[in-house]
Amino acid sequence: MLGMWSLLLLWGLAAPCQGLLETVGTLARIDKDELGKAIQNSLVGGPLLQNVLGSVTSVNQGLLGSGGLLGGGGLLGYGGVFAVVEELSGLKVEELTLPQVSLKLLPGFGVQLSLHTKVGLEGSGTLGGLLQLAAEVNVSSRVAMGISSRGTPILILKRCSTLLGHISLLSGLLPTPLLGLAEQTLFKVLPGLLCPVVDGVLSMVNELLGAVLSLVPLGPLGSVEFTLATLPLISNQYIELDINSIVKSVAGDVIDFPKPPKPIKVPPKEDHTSQLAVPLYFFSTIFGLLQTNGALDIDITPELVPSNVPMTTTDLTALVPEVLGELPPGQQLLLRLQVKQAPAVSLQKKKAAVSITANIRVLPHLPAGAPEALLELNGVMTLNAQLAPSATRLHLSLSLERLSVKLASSSAHPFDASHLEEWLSDVIRAVYVPKLNAGLDVGIPLPNVLNVSFGNAVLEVIENAVVLTVAS
Repeated sequence: MLGMWSLLLLWGLAAPCQGLLETVGTLARIDKDELGKAIQNSLVGGPLLQNVLGSVTSVNQGLLGSGGLLGGGGLLGYGGVFAVVEELSGLKVEELTLPQVSLKLLPGFGVQLSLHTKVGLEGSGTLGGLLQLAAEVNVSSRVAMGISSRGTPILILKRCSTLLGHISLLSGLLPTPLLGLAEQTLFKVLPGLLCPVVDGVLSMVNELLGAVLSLVPLGPLGSVEFTLATLPLISNQYIELDINSIVKSVAGDVIDFPKPPKPIKVPPKEDHTSQLAVPLYFFSTIFGLLQTNGALDIDITPELVPSNVPMTTTDLTALVPEVLGELPPGQQLLLRLQVKQAPAVSLQKKKAAVSITANIRVLPHLPAGAPEALLELNGVMTLNAQLAPSATRLHLSLSLERLSVKLASSSAHPFDASHLEEWLSDVIRAVYVPKLNAGLDVGIPLPNVLNVSFGNAVLEVIENAVVLTVAS
């Protein structure tokens, strides 16, 4: 397994820092219970245990064969201390109980992994009858944590040993010398059988850890690439990963924002929970991607607006008489809203908000031609953001809190543009906000670490981050 990876072992790792997210990545703290579940699931769902069955074969084959431990002149062979070995024939593993998994995180190194299992063996007894044995076995291993050549966290088996417990004779006759022989044989053979199970388990868990490094599509907008920003850190209770979230447009351009001036203070993690801290930077880049793609711009025509929302020159004149000029009453209007800079996202304690600065032009809605704008406004929309997690994404839903506008230019005399705010707010709530929410429906991807689902997570908005906490 070691030959498959280019490794940087974490011999000198310190424990994770006290709740400070120093970089702009997504901070994942995965509880040791989740690692235990991943190991247990790999034993249940994989072929690892089945591969052991039958591995201890007759005295003429395999590990106990003539070329193995029982071979002529070998430690337990015909010329050895137990000359009656020929009486023990056909011994093989018939049953392997699903191991009980226990693990302990070793700060600065990796994991102490233990598997407790029962092995059932069958063979022929001294009188030719069926012989059945059962043995309890503890498999103890030390596993280092490092980073692969692909940049993913990886577990590497450094040491493995087995401790043979009580051996029971379930059926058949076995003289005391042969029982001792069976015990010594199993003591020699079981490490070679069960330590590869540990290695196989780690391979399957490493596949799950490798899913951290992934490219997640964002519909027609672009993609998010997750990479490790730093080496993993290990505490007594959890593994901490600092994961970069690189947002790219469809053309492959990286959407980048200035880094936050100071680290984010993430609240402490409780025992038996896993935690994910999504920084403000990630939200800002997603909205920057929307703005870059023109997904925040819209032409609002009368067909898009409910009938109870006015969209004619007559309605506009009732609000600001100065605007009508020479246009006939009853002329339908068009609103052209353009966002020329990325929205500003705010994450404060218990509140998330988005501020969008837009240029709003009011034009006559004509079937052809390029009409001149009746007026042009500079508007600032403040929208509340409701956040909800799913298993793999964080979903946003926006609602308009307020709109403020100032007059930029007009074909008529200057006027107080604040008289238009209520009307424009109705239009924006009816048409523009649903468009925004449709664009955000793809959600903000969350990194996949050991398939931990954050669908039922407790969500907390803190200063410059959103923290998701889920029970293990």
